Amino acid sequence: MPGFTLIELLVSMAVLGILAAAIMPLGETLVIAQKERELRKALWEIRVAIDEYKKATDRGAVKVGNGESGYPPSLQTLAEGRPSETPRFPGEMLYFLRQIPRDPFGDPNLPAEATWLMRSYASPPERPEPGIDVYDIRSGSKAVSLDGSAYSTW
Repeated sequence: MPGFTLIELLVSMAVLGILAAAIMPLGETLVIAQKERELRKALWEIRVAIDEYKKATDRGAVKVGNGESGYPPSLQTLAEGRPSETPRFPGEMLYFLRQIPRDPFGDPNLPAEATWLMRSYASPPERPEPGIDVYDIRSGSKAVSLDGSAYSTW
């Protein structure tokens, strides 16, 4: 009757432990890569919504006050919608986002809108600052991506 000795079992367990230890960093890298894909998708989705809002103000479908740039006053505005000013559908709500995506590297205790850093139209690109509108967004994370760039520069 074939059987295993205690030494054979210990060697087998040691080999399995070494393999598991080698695979763990790969698993962590895969999780980070997935979060990076989510970040790219969220940035793209919000930036497209900001551009669509601006196009709607340029064509007169969304009312803009005097002195306003035509960009949304907040990310929440994109999800809450604005009444249409077009003659065909007066009062109909125009929505630009179903909901505000969360920054996957942001604080999970914050609301989704608070996980992003915003740049107003009036602020220069080299020193992005929030203001009365949202011209662009970036990640609020101070972490560095797998390619070595800061998430806040994406």
